Amino acid sequence: MSYKFKRIFVIVADSVGIGAEPDADQYFNDGQNDVGSNTIVHIAERMPDGQGLNIPTMNSFGLADLDDIKGTFKVSHPHSYVARAREESKGKDTMTGHWEMMGVYTTKPFQTFTDHGFPKELIDELEAKTGHKVIGNKAASGTEILVELGEEQMRDNSLIVYTSADSVLQISAHEEVTGLEELYRCCEIAREICMKDEWMVGRIIARPFLGNDKTNFKRVVAHRHDLALKPPVKTVMNVLKDNGFDVSCVGKIGDIFDGYGVTKTQKTSSNEDGMDKTIDEAKNNDFTGICFVNLVEFDSEYGHRRDPIGYGKCLEAFDKRLNELLQYLKDDDLVIVTADHGNDPTWAGTDHTREKVPLLMYSKNFNDGGYLEERSSFADIGATILKNFHLEIPKHLIGHPIEELLK
Repeated sequence: MSYKFKRIFVIVADSVGIGAEPDADQYFNDGQNDVGSNTIVHIAERMPDGQGLNIPTMNSFGLADLDDIKGTFKVSHPHSYVARAREESKGKDTMTGHWEMMGVYTTKPFQTFTDHGFPKELIDELEAKTGHKVIGNKAASGTEILVELGEEQMRDNSLIVYTSADSVLQISAHEEVTGLEELYRCCEIAREICMKDEWMVGRIIARPFLGNDKTNFKRVVAHRHDLALKPPVKTVMNVLKDNGFDVSCVGKIGDIFDGYGVTKTQKTSSNEDGMDKTIDEAKNNDFTGICFVNLVEFDSEYGHRRDPIGYGKCLEAFDKRLNELLQYLKDDDLVIVTADHGNDPTWAGTDHTREKVPLLMYSKNFNDGGYLEERSSFADIGATILKNFHLEIPKHLIGHPIEELLK
């Protein structure tokens, strides 16, 4: 059977939002609502020398059609379509955004514990079941908390527990003191505890580190391990897998979906590593299905840390790698560059921002690309994928195909 697109690459530039959602007044950062947030526009405005962003590849796709982004300009782009997409689900976190791309509508945002840390009862149970003392228990940067508590953790073989603006419980411990398997065991216990309705969090994350003291502690990104909730229903990924198509995941995608509907997964240590693996998939893997990619550093290293210039440079670095990917695309390949939420680094607080996301959709076989009207859901990505592969969209999933891509 033939398909318009044999390989579809969905690349999530994690948190690269493009303007506040209509309901942004209901979402808050440090007491300020998200009305007026715009991750990519505000980054461009903050870049040095007033030149804005140097992102020629995304510019050639038609990014400037979507907003007034300093450094970009409108061009003819017959090989790409561009649009904004709104999030239909409630929430502004990683899992909600990614799940919606694959057709899942989330009605209730995942619980966060940013303001006061986790309840005493939860921590008491975690200590009793793991046999380790818990330290920290607050919202914190994963690197800064190692400077603060890493030496104490090594001395007492305790567990550093912390959270962020996401619905996560993170546990950090030294690989050579506590041991990687013991850290993973403790995270499994935390996952079981946090299945209770009142303590339900989206992900438990093991954060191992190495080093001798606070001057040289370093997280071991390659040994990070996420224990996420499984999606409540079968997603687009399950439909693909059940019908014999490839679902190759790069980065934290496999963890976000708890392996549900995944046929292959590759963890990554950085955006660069993620693009290396994505380019390798394009260059060497003649699959039929999707390659679903998450590039997390936009969010983790720059958005939450409120570093607009670092974020901008990260976007510029990605743009170069995106151009490299194009060299290995075949005529029947489709690339979709999008995001899962916003994280405006110029905004109050350190939380995500409730934003629309860009849809940059490129294929060599497009000849009449252009600007498309705003989509009502991220789920239109998954619906388009299913229709391309002549598969029915299950009634329990949301989304409508982007017909212009399939004509």
